[in-house]
Amino acid sequence: MEPLFQIGPIKVYLFGMMIAIGTLVAIFLLLKVAKSRGLNEKVLLDGIIYSFLGGVIGARIVYVFVYNPSYYLANPVDILFLHNGGLSIHGGLLGGLLVGLLFLRKNQFPIWKTLDIVAPFIILAQGISRIGCDVFGVPTSGEPFWAIEVDGLLVHPVQAYEFILNYLLFGYLWLRLKSTAYQGQVFFHYLIGFLTIRGIVEFFRENPLLFGVISVSHVMSLVGILFIVLVMNFQKKRTKVIIPPGIPRYEIVKVWMYICGLTLVSIILYYLLQG
Repeated sequence: MEPLFQIGPIKVYLFGMMIAIGTLVAIFLLLKVAKSRGLNEKVLLDGIIYSFLGGVIGARIVYVFVYNPSYYLANPVDILFLHNGGLSIHGGLLGGLLVGLLFLRKNQFPIWKTLDIVAPFIILAQGISRIGCDVFGVPTSGEPFWAIEVDGLLVHPVQAYEFILNYLLFGYLWLRLKSTAYQGQVFFHYLIGFLTIRGIVEFFRENPLLFGVISVSHVMSLVGILFIVLVMNFQKKRTKVIIPPGIPRYEIVKVWMYICGLTLVSIILYYLLQG
């Protein structure tokens, strides 16, 4: 992976730049919504920063001890070299969530209300960041026009598959936030939706397989979904479930027009930068 540019000893890579852009866009929109819903956006920003750091640490820990433990046991110092790659999205999600929950509890934020507001913008940041990801898929069968050529092979553009699915989930979550039946619903749907997307994308990537076409990532996603469904059902029983208000048709159309525009721009950028 070649850096885009270098400032002194600091190398800036495409993936890192897109992560930064996605994070900044998501934080800007999130803070506007949080303020409109009565949350202290300045304190929430601190929580976002802590959760981001917790996510990076969690992503590294899970990658090291689940995906490549033998190498890092033999080369423990390399654990610190994040610029060489090696992060697990499942670990990042878990690490960020744990730190975020501790922060919300300590600062007496309404936990479920805050998680519902945050959820759509997490998947938006994830979607934008995938534009710059350098992990491509397996070789394609035939020569589909959307394939990417890497080292002389036509491969699946799994990053594009993922950000398209992420944007669709963002659109759904944004509308669900406007019509919520119980506290925590939007966040639970985010988790289930995202883990499902990861499971779909993994069929087009090379990963350690456990049996057949089922990878470690598939198992982690499935276990996560089953656990989330149990917690979601528990939350529904302990809170008041209401009939959510309807969303005006023009609002639904407007949201999906924005999603289509964002998707089109992202696809163009993806093929210009990665193709």
